[in-house]
Amino acid sequence: MTGFARESAETDIGTLTWELRAVNHRYLDVQFKLPEDLRPKEQAFRQQAGGSLGRGKVECALYFRRAFDEDNELSIDMELVELIGHRISDITAKLPNVAAVNPIEMLRWPGVVKPNELDVEPLFAEAVSLFDKALAAIGKMRSNEGQRIADMLESRCKDIEEISKSVRARMPSVLEATRAKQKERIENLDVEADPARLEVELALIATKIDVDEELDRLDSHLVEIRETMNADKPVGRRLDFLMQELNREANTLGSKSADTETTRAAVDLKVLIEQMREQIQNVE
Repeated sequence: MTGFARESAETDIGTLTWELRAVNHRYLDVQFKLPEDLRPKEQAFRQQAGGSLGRGKVECALYFRRAFDEDNELSIDMELVELIGHRISDITAKLPNVAAVNPIEMLRWPGVVKPNELDVEPLFAEAVSLFDKALAAIGKMRSNEGQRIADMLESRCKDIEEISKSVRARMPSVLEATRAKQKERIENLDVEADPARLEVELALIATKIDVDEELDRLDSHLVEIRETMNADKPVGRRLDFLMQELNREANTLGSKSADTETTRAAVDLKVLIEQMREQIQNVE
């Protein structure tokens, strides 16, 4: 499911900020963007994320702005500065029209300025604590979205129940109408039919168009869907499988249809199932 979380914390070391973005994905795919000092800790962060998330493509970005400490000056590699100065003097001697070098530009030379060494472990501990908050926040957002999806699925389940009840209530009259139509056709042929054989044929036709078994399975799948939605574990894949089973019963109902109303009911079922299936793709 989709989600976003942003958590920041001010520490003695500096400011830490986690930004998490989650979108739907078939499996769990966590990607990290970390400060250079904390890149060796990526596996630990990955395990931490795996303990809270079960599915989705999640981008986790950690930003760190180091606090200014006037008691700890920046270290400058004076030997490198002197070497650069000598080389600049050599160039100036050969190219006297070259403008003088700004000292600030020299400080930008790679390796000239060396920030004081950072103690990574306290920074890592702060990042872990803040990551827990960010994971909890995105989990809450995803949970709220899950509840909205669950409400929609429950609404569609009720609609499917109503269609099932309607088809079940009409089946006796549909079967009777089918028997009457077959008898009328035989009478119009103006041939004498064996009553016993006729009853057997009519019974076979009634069996072919009877959908009680499909309706029973449909109702059973609805019970399973509701139980699955109430489970305290990832249910997306199981719900997706149940959608396939619902769709199978709707297809069979349509193929056995003996009247336009049953055909229309099968189409309506497929529309509802497709609406549910689309939402279930976002469920963990």
